[in-house]
Amino acid sequence: MKKPILGMAIILASACAVGAQQASVTPSTERTAENVAAPFSDTSGAQVNLLETAISESRSFTIATPAAPEAAPPPAAAAPAPKPNFIYGNRDDYRWQLAVGVGFYRFQSSIINASLVGTNTTVSYFTNGWLAVEGNFVTGFAPTILQNEHVKYFGGGGGLRVGGRRNRFEPWAHALIGGAHLQPQTAGSSRGALAAQAGIGLDYRLHSRFSVRLETDWVHTTFFNQTQNNFQAVLDVVFHF
Repeated sequence: MKKPILGMAIILASACAVGAQQASVTPSTERTAENVAAPFSDTSGAQVNLLETAISESRSFTIATPAAPEAAPPPAAAAPAPKPNFIYGNRDDYRWQLAVGVGFYRFQSSIINASLVGTNTTVSYFTNGWLAVEGNFVTGFAPTILQNEHVKYFGGGGGLRVGGRRNRFEPWAHALIGGAHLQPQTAGSSRGALAAQAGIGLDYRLHSRFSVRLETDWVHTTFFNQTQNNFQAVLDVVFHF
């Protein structure tokens, strides 16, 4: 009798346990289905402001648009031309001068008197604006004398030149010492002699590279064992470089 009652009790308890388990599963399933369809206000999409996004995009577009190009600055003024090497009224000048021209030399002595026409060549190097080292070479030729003998004169020397290198007119003075050679040779005398020259001149500047020169000199020689003091005049064209 007891065994059938015990078996009924076990069956009844098992049925109650199964019913309670189904009751606990059902509500959980309902809540899960309800959460899947959550309200729009509870989602992150509700926090998006479409109007603000449009404004932000418009602002971003404005910033990204490149600014209008500015007007180009006016061209810079051209650099001044370099200072020329020669300017009238200034000391900036070429250091070298080469003068080439013709000269008239009046030679007088106790033996020979002659008027000679020849060439004059002078080279000058300026160490500053007023002082130059100078050298020259002169020639002279005269008609026949003394039994068809031609008078020929050659001379040269070196020295110093001083002068103002200012405007177009350039006055100067120089002093040179050297030697000279005279033909024809006379009995008892030498063809060579000591020669000294001192004079003044004036250059007129035609161009930065060219001048015209007038020069007059006193020429001292010692031919025929004597001394001679003679006169020379020169017309030159001067090249500056």
